[in-house]
Amino acid sequence: MRGYEWLIGTRHLRSTHRRGFVSFVALMSVCGLMLGVATLIVVLSVMNGFERELRNRMLAVTSHAVISGINGPLTDWRALQSQVRREEGVQAVVPYVESQAMFANGRRMAGANVRGVLPEEERTATGLAQRVTAGSLDDLKAGSYATLLGSALAHELNARPGDTVVLIAPEGTATPTGVVPRMRRFRVAGIFESGMYEFDRGLALVNMADAARLFRTGEGVTGLRLQVSDPLRAPAIVVRAARHLGGPGYYVNDWTQDHANFFRSIEITKSMMFLILLMIVAVAAFNIVATLVMIVKEKQTDIAILRTLGAGPRNVLVIFAIQGVLIGLGGTVLGALLGTLLADNLQALVAGLERVLGTQFLDARVYYMSDLPAFVERADVLRVCVVAFLLCVVATIYPAWRAARTAPAEALRHE
Repeated sequence: MRGYEWLIGTRHLRSTHRRGFVSFVALMSVCGLMLGVATLIVVLSVMNGFERELRNRMLAVTSHAVISGINGPLTDWRALQSQVRREEGVQAVVPYVESQAMFANGRRMAGANVRGVLPEEERTATGLAQRVTAGSLDDLKAGSYATLLGSALAHELNARPGDTVVLIAPEGTATPTGVVPRMRRFRVAGIFESGMYEFDRGLALVNMADAARLFRTGEGVTGLRLQVSDPLRAPAIVVRAARHLGGPGYYVNDWTQDHANFFRSIEITKSMMFLILLMIVAVAAFNIVATLVMIVKEKQTDIAILRTLGAGPRNVLVIFAIQGVLIGLGGTVLGALLGTLLADNLQALVAGLERVLGTQFLDARVYYMSDLPAFVERADVLRVCVVAFLLCVVATIYPAWRAARTAPAEALRHE
């Protein structure tokens, strides 16, 4: 009689008694679990895609790490640049001069970070040179007082390539009539669009020599920006490089510190969404309890006959445990397949829904991007499937135990 538990358990799920009501309830349990698992996978994939897309866009337009002076500008930056370049894992090191300033174009004014760069070296450090939509990075020649504005910043100033804007430095010049802010007219040489609203709205590029004259940094620079081979190792690489420099001390920073709170909030949100949506999976999993209790109630006569034929409580428990496990396994596998399929095609589905409804779900000024990326991680899918299946196994215990306790005499009394 080996294996008869499997045969009887699977036949109970295909029961046609009561017009197939038990089979229908089992099917609904599978569908509920499938939708819960699929929803959880899609949400986690969207969070993964959002974090990955944001990180890639950020690393494409900003430096991986920065070394700057604690007591002011770096005056011997050329020697420091050569020394840092020799560090393992460092691909490029470029100097920069940066300060906050105000831009004015007529009555329109906007604040932004003004970064002085060397155009010939800037191409090796970031991908911002490839994001210039109008003009070129080579237009930033020393003494030309030209600037490249972010697309959102240019839109706010209503400035176009060829226009002239006034740059107002934060430090002023003392005169007999008081402190007069330093101002300089800059020609808009072009516009860049990084895809990150934070940079498109708050950054303007100028030649480093022009920035040094405007902000009066002399021969020094604000710091050195590093491009490394592995961005995830940037914190360790920049610390090692600063220690090898010696000297009075340097301030180091990397991309993980600049947006640490943002990425930490994404991880916290992802964990909270997992716990909240897991409730849906739990509800669907514990529907199995109701399904198996109904099956036990309907099959009491069959259970009693099996007991009189020699089946023990353990055999009866295994029969109904098999049914719960099959329902849980089917719902979990189907949910994983459906969730992965939806996540892989989510952008196309969202774009079609936006066209039908005539609206845009994501505002780049709020979410830093206008599309809805999704990235399915195997670890997340495995975690969701394991947790969902374990919930189903737990939900199976009580109905199977109740079936095993069925007394044959009581079940057959009225037959």
